Amino acid sequence: MQDYFYKLADFIDQQLQTNEVYLCDFAAEKSDFVRFNKGKIRQPGSVEQAYINIDLIQNQRHATGKIALSGDMETDTPRITSLLSALREKLPHIPDDPYLLYATEINSSESIASNPLPAANEVINEITRQIQGHEFVGIYAAGGIYNGFANSFGQRNWYSCYNFNLDWSLYYDKDKAVKSAYAGFDWNNASFATKLSEGLEQLEILKRKSRTIKPGKYRVYLSPAALHEILQLLSWGGFGLKSQQTKNSALLRMLADQNLDPSITLTENTQQGIAPNFQSEGFIKPAKITLIEKGIHKSALISPRSAKEYNVITNGANNEEAPVSLDLAAGNLAKADILSQLDTGIYINNLWYLNYSDKPACRMTGMTRFATFWVEKGEIVAPLNVMRFDETLYRILGEQLIGLTQERDFIMDNDTYYQRSTSSARLPGALVDGFTFTL
Repeated sequence: MQDYFYKLADFIDQQLQTNEVYLCDFAAEKSDFVRFNKGKIRQPGSVEQAYINIDLIQNQRHATGKIALSGDMETDTPRITSLLSALREKLPHIPDDPYLLYATEINSSESIASNPLPAANEVINEITRQIQGHEFVGIYAAGGIYNGFANSFGQRNWYSCYNFNLDWSLYYDKDKAVKSAYAGFDWNNASFATKLSEGLEQLEILKRKSRTIKPGKYRVYLSPAALHEILQLLSWGGFGLKSQQTKNSALLRMLADQNLDPSITLTENTQQGIAPNFQSEGFIKPAKITLIEKGIHKSALISPRSAKEYNVITNGANNEEAPVSLDLAAGNLAKADILSQLDTGIYINNLWYLNYSDKPACRMTGMTRFATFWVEKGEIVAPLNVMRFDETLYRILGEQLIGLTQERDFIMDNDTYYQRSTSSARLPGALVDGFTFTL
């Protein structure tokens, strides 16, 4: 697939006219998908697809277009010729783009992963064996993901990775379910069995009579999955230079004088994520960008467009200036001690429907979801009915933070719209005091 993409790039080189520059990025996958419901296979299938996106540039004008590829040169090259012609016709009618910026220095790279994944049928057989007799609902997605970049200056970049993501729930009744995920690069039957066993233990607790508690402030444990929801909301413009300069970032107070707890160090860790280290304008991403260091805002994510607009140097961020490889440093709390440390309070596995209730203050609201438990004297005693929280980031990861766990979960985005996502996060759990519930 890499050779095929490079052949297409060479072909585009030959089609250029005077004063034309092109950038193109390539995205492809070969994936197996299996959907489960009530512990049985309901929809197996596989997807093989490839797309190329071309940005044709003449001075400060540019036009972009995208086509699907067949993998056959005789079929695909006429499509590319047609796309280039269509883009060329648009250029005279497009105004100059004052913030157009792309890499002109050649920084070629190659990252080719081996494929350690077992055959899909081997994994599915093991899953179905272990989930027999359980209300298991989920989807398994696995296979190769491929990304490439090329331009008319001769730069060539290639990236491939192989991973799996099993996103699943154990269902009990109505809104009572235990949600979990098992994702990685090399399937391990014992690891899945451990996660399944943990889920089944929580499922048994869900069968107890649910409890409703009054609104108020409680000590809580936020699992890595719950904390992930909070950081995903924060990622919608929070870390981008453009949103910070236009005062749309939720971190405005942090940019001024308000800090988080000194244990909070948050990075965009491309080196240990699953996304490629290059972006669509040809810039190479640093191995790591420190966003927050010891509770203090350190740097923003800067796309090429923002770099041009604000006269700074880009750090290879995507056009949305959103992180795709978040990494929150581990703390000093042992996961095995979380219940005793929590003592009396709420154990939260999942959150959802998050939004800002006061964006300038970085105040968030949302709902608990799935297995949320009431804990007394270090023991889970009952499931809790759904509750709404309303809290600021500065309390959750600041003044009210007790600590973060030593253990961290590697969370892969389960988004499969258009293609499998390459976003990920590596996060600990968080123990927080005085967490506010309003309903």
